[in-house]
Amino acid sequence: MKRPVVRHTLGGWALLAALAVLAAGPVRGQNVAEAPDTEGAALLLADQAPAAAEHAKDWQLSLEGALGETAQRYGKGTVQHQRLSLDLQLDTQVSEGWRAVLSDQLDQRWQRQPEDSSATNTLKEAYLSWQPSPERALDVGRVNARYGVASGYNPTDYFRSGANRSIVAIDPASLKKNRQGSVMLRGQTLWSGGSLTAIASPHLADQPSDASFSLDLGATNRQDRWLLALSQRLSENLTPQWLLYGENTQSPQLGFNLTGLLGQATVAYVEWSGGRSASQLAQALQGADDTAFRSRLATGLTTTTQNKLSLTLEYDFNGAAPSADAWTALARQAPQAYTQYRAWAQGQLDLPTQQSVFLYASWQDALQNQLDLNAMLRHNLDDHSQLVWLEARYHWSHTDLALQWQHNRGTAGSEFGALQQEQVVQLLLRYFY
Repeated sequence: MKRPVVRHTLGGWALLAALAVLAAGPVRGQNVAEAPDTEGAALLLADQAPAAAEHAKDWQLSLEGALGETAQRYGKGTVQHQRLSLDLQLDTQVSEGWRAVLSDQLDQRWQRQPEDSSATNTLKEAYLSWQPSPERALDVGRVNARYGVASGYNPTDYFRSGANRSIVAIDPASLKKNRQGSVMLRGQTLWSGGSLTAIASPHLADQPSDASFSLDLGATNRQDRWLLALSQRLSENLTPQWLLYGENTQSPQLGFNLTGLLGQATVAYVEWSGGRSASQLAQALQGADDTAFRSRLATGLTTTTQNKLSLTLEYDFNGAAPSADAWTALARQAPQAYTQYRAWAQGQLDLPTQQSVFLYASWQDALQNQLDLNAMLRHNLDDHSQLVWLEARYHWSHTDLALQWQHNRGTAGSEFGALQQEQVVQLLLRYFY
């Protein structure tokens, strides 16, 4: 039974709120330089940066080539694959108070035979920004609005759904950066120690598109969405952020982000989102309406040593996902529904089960200067499957050379054990113009 679509009318209020943010005058006697270091503060124009940065180029172009081999399960042998990616980023001031931002990536892939090739263009960002004063800004266009303080899982990253059109790396930083933004109107105002952001993102298309050069608006703007984000510093090391997010198919969701220092080298963080919604199974399979209050949580800490080694340990919880028993039963008793649910959860970039642990280690200038070592582990606490990822990356002035290894292990039907790719080895070379 298909769930009825519940339409909420708060999206229009979010649009008015964004305009109100723009219209609000600056707060007298307060210095915008004291604003918190959040995603909202990044909206400030480059003319507030140090004078030495004024001569930096406002564009970046890079070319990356990848050569790899994938070992497959079920006796299907190995597959060689190649990729060539062209990435363009532009952030330039077009006139007094106006700035244009463009970010685009073209990926050309080859697999098995030369004729098995495909091209995917991802328009990550394309928007115009107006800043009438240092405290206010208004953006319109395709914007990659990223939220959340956690490293492995971001419950408050509400605009992540459908955003990853072409995945070139599985580390969380790459997944957040190399994705499509949503078409939106975003307004922001800053004051001493705080900021307020309002976003209105309209429905523009009904279905995603896999055409090579599609704008894919059906993936990012499939429904009306809105968001309000408020940050306010409470102390020198404590700046919480509250978020209120809504869309026309479910009740509003409340979000919360908080980081705090534990000593001079350790940062603890918590990220939470909650609200009434249907379970992920009901949404993916269009089942009976089981709407209830559900929470998502990511909490952990990151510590950094004097030799530039950074370690992150994080616990993730998704109250909308199936329990361990329900997950096991789904894989064993309903393989078609299991496959459909996994595809849906992957598109949402959400956890398919309730509990997991995330570990990440990054060592800059490891063993020698310009050599970085990175490692990632995702461990599913419900089915005990694991994803292991290792990377060694060497930097020159204009070139990066990286070797990556990924291994997925677990029993049949588990999150990582069910993946056809058991092991992936990849060599990458990126040149920055």
